Amino acid sequence: MVEKNKPREGVIEGYTAEGMGVARIEGMAVFVPRSVRGDRLLIKPVKVNKNYAYGIIERILEPSPHRTEPKCPSFALCGGCDFLHMTYEEELFLKRQRVEDALRRVGGFDITIPPVHPSEREGYRNKAQFLTRRDGVSVSFGFYRSRSHQVVAVKNCLIQDERANNLAALVCRWMEKYDIEPYDENTGSGLVRRVYVRVGESGSQLCLVAAKEDFPRRDGLVSLLLSEKTDLTGIILNVNSSSANRVMGDKCVTLWGKEHLEDDLLGLRFRLSPLSFYQVNHPQAERLYLKALEYADLKGEATALDLYCGAGTITLLLAGRCKNAIGNEIIPHAIEDGWENARRNNINNVRFIEGDAGQAAQRLASEGLRPEVIVTDPPRKGMDIKAVEAIAAMAPKRLVYISCDPASLARDCALLRDRGYNLIRAEAFDMFPATANVETVALLSRHEE
Repeated sequence: MVEKNKPREGVIEGYTAEGMGVARIEGMAVFVPRSVRGDRLLIKPVKVNKNYAYGIIERILEPSPHRTEPKCPSFALCGGCDFLHMTYEEELFLKRQRVEDALRRVGGFDITIPPVHPSEREGYRNKAQFLTRRDGVSVSFGFYRSRSHQVVAVKNCLIQDERANNLAALVCRWMEKYDIEPYDENTGSGLVRRVYVRVGESGSQLCLVAAKEDFPRRDGLVSLLLSEKTDLTGIILNVNSSSANRVMGDKCVTLWGKEHLEDDLLGLRFRLSPLSFYQVNHPQAERLYLKALEYADLKGEATALDLYCGAGTITLLLAGRCKNAIGNEIIPHAIEDGWENARRNNINNVRFIEGDAGQAAQRLASEGLRPEVIVTDPPRKGMDIKAVEAIAAMAPKRLVYISCDPASLARDCALLRDRGYNLIRAEAFDMFPATANVETVALLSRHEE
């Protein structure tokens, strides 16, 4: 019998969707964070339910051959990474299993996906959103501890671009020098909510997310940043005065330089505002988008619709392969970027529609739009039922679904199956190494291909 706080020996046999190891002790599934398939462990159950339990590692009796020593000294505390304790090959195994399990168990699809497309594991992120904390006179940057709002300080986040770490450290120096306080969610006091850095081939952009627009020593921040040898192209203030747990506010003010960052992707030049969505792993984004274009299989006279289009990256790539491309996004800044990106790339066969994806899709369906291909790249929660219904009403021949959450992908594919679509194939891309997230691109069709 499994009892709370009474250590038991167990072997990790597999993983949950979130990446926790699973051992079976007297027939009961015991979920163990930071464990690896093949580990023989002494497990301390900390929560025991009727059919399953949660445990922690009391001692590693025999490590798995897939276990490795984490390179990051903050890994045991920081909630930013999940899998630095296992080899990269094992991480890819876990992610392939996660996508297949979701499609089979949640969606009811009998499908096997190929091995996950790998990525560079370190320094791959082109976007960082750091929190700050003060310890006496010292200010440091970091991330929330897992399942809490306690900030864990890091000196050099291994999955971030080195430029992002350096700029965050400079902001901390400014906060120390001028006694600037981190924002406190409990009291609503303080100033700095996040240090947001974006990097690209053209340089770096620093966006300071602050609780108010007017604050002292703004010039000191700009002077300090410009005195260092960085590749900054712009310093932006984002104002987030909301008491809600929002990452960013709607207002951006340029403190110095350009208000946008520029980057190249698959031969096109993109302008990015701080609020625009852009994939965080540039090389993997190119590989994933090429796969999406392959699945779209567009012909010259076709019309393509891109739902949740962000700054128009996929929309403009589609436009080069069809007669007309339409992009939809709810964020006004992103729509502005989409139009500007079309202009600077001399692409004239596109239009962008601002608004909720479900409402926009319904509107286009009511206009009689019949795109041959729809590409959808929704947020983690997936599509709402209005978008699903409107897609079905427009009856595209093919639907390319890009997803960062296998469960919502599987759910939406099942809804689309009920409306006449077959899941033809899917491939996973490791867009977020060291974390539990995985990106998948799926092809659905009204007819077998």
